[in-house]
Amino acid sequence: MSVLSDLEPKSVFTFFEEITKIPHGSGNVEQISDYLADFAKERKLFCIQDEWKNVIIVKEASAGYEEEPAIILQGHMDMVAVKKPDCEIDMRTEGLRAAVKGDVVYAEGTSLGGDDGIAVAYCLALLDSHTIKHPKLEVIFTVDEEVGMDGARAIDLSMLTGNRMVNLDSEDEGIFLTSCAGGARVKCRLPLVSEEGEGIAFKVTVGGLLGGHSGGEIHKERGNSNCLLGRLLQRVSRQIPVRLCEAKGGLADNAIPRETSALLVLEKKDGDTFQEILAGLEKEIQTELATKDPGFYIRAEAAGEGACPDSAADGGKRYRCVSAADTKKAADFLTALPNGVQAMSADMPGLVETSLNMGILEYDDGSGLLAEFSVRSSVESSKHALIDRLRAVTELAGGSNEVTGDYPGWTYRKDSPLRDKMVALYEKMYGTTPKVEAIHAGLECGILGSKIKDLDCVSIGPQMSAIHTTEETLSISSTGRVWEFLVALLEEKQ
Repeated sequence: MSVLSDLEPKSVFTFFEEITKIPHGSGNVEQISDYLADFAKERKLFCIQDEWKNVIIVKEASAGYEEEPAIILQGHMDMVAVKKPDCEIDMRTEGLRAAVKGDVVYAEGTSLGGDDGIAVAYCLALLDSHTIKHPKLEVIFTVDEEVGMDGARAIDLSMLTGNRMVNLDSEDEGIFLTSCAGGARVKCRLPLVSEEGEGIAFKVTVGGLLGGHSGGEIHKERGNSNCLLGRLLQRVSRQIPVRLCEAKGGLADNAIPRETSALLVLEKKDGDTFQEILAGLEKEIQTELATKDPGFYIRAEAAGEGACPDSAADGGKRYRCVSAADTKKAADFLTALPNGVQAMSADMPGLVETSLNMGILEYDDGSGLLAEFSVRSSVESSKHALIDRLRAVTELAGGSNEVTGDYPGWTYRKDSPLRDKMVALYEKMYGTTPKVEAIHAGLECGILGSKIKDLDCVSIGPQMSAIHTTEETLSISSTGRVWEFLVALLEEKQ
């Protein structure tokens, strides 16, 4: 049953709803890539689908626009696939449950993927239209942007003829983005030796946090559940012997984690003290986050009977877990790792210059402790200095680092005919001047700009909120206005 196809602009929301029905989380893009390639084939449009599943579709100019320079449209086909703990949808095999409330579209129990599904929908609606006039369109759909911009890094753009590009990966209507930070993914691993231990077990959960996008919302200084679990472990391990069995938090390096849980084993006699420590810490952090993250909580539940393989003589259970000394070492390691805003820009007031986000935390027997970060900076040397800091902390603790997905920033271009044209058109259509800004979040424009000579690029998009979370929404009215602007931009000749 269709939910969105009666919304306006009808063609855009029809394609967007089709996209929501296709699983397309990062690393799981084969179906959406094939859908795009089949779309082009059915309409007899030139199409390239490369081995990484990136797709390029070209539509020749409308009559009367043959002499106009080509324009490139670009967005990514993958989404950050997150869901609520009680949501039963398998996001690797099932589509989303799109819904409408007032002026927004959302997905029941999961993220929506408006970032960047709406870009794909805009492009498909343009490519499908027989009435919209336009110059030659060269449309780039990349894969796995959300996990390191791997598709943009791999794609071959040598066949393109245009050097003007509208990137459609922005989430704020009326803001034209013209530069962004560079970034990298850093995995910090700490080896921990497990052994058999006895005691009582608690599943501890740090949660109730708002989370958010680590580029667009890191400056709000919301709680990071992975870091807060490290703080909890340190507080407990400094007062009573405690052993770590399992830990898991976060779903993506570039999403601020909202909930992290751990299985901890302690001596039976320390159970009451343990609960007292957690209650005190919960109150302390709730006071700190009262405005930024008012829903914060710490919960501790006795582990179920099935969690333990053998009974111990004193009535406790046996577990494979880390020694108390190594648990304290892990706690100190997590506490020492930096997180959040590291520097603000001196040139652009209010803009974060350098930050990092511990988006993923995992421990299980055999693989050691993993803390995975998204590192961002608009200053390349500062980015690498922060990566070196992570390396130093990890190596001092006896661990190792892996750096992947290193991508350059997108440098502001003083002379931009495309930007000037878009600003003038916006003023004419809406009677107000759009904001021209830089952002701390990463966009693919820097990487693509290294492959397209003299690229002139601006990033726009409709209003979205809480992207990369289960509260993500897409404004219906804003989607319509951005569509109206995009069509007018293509139809306006040089």
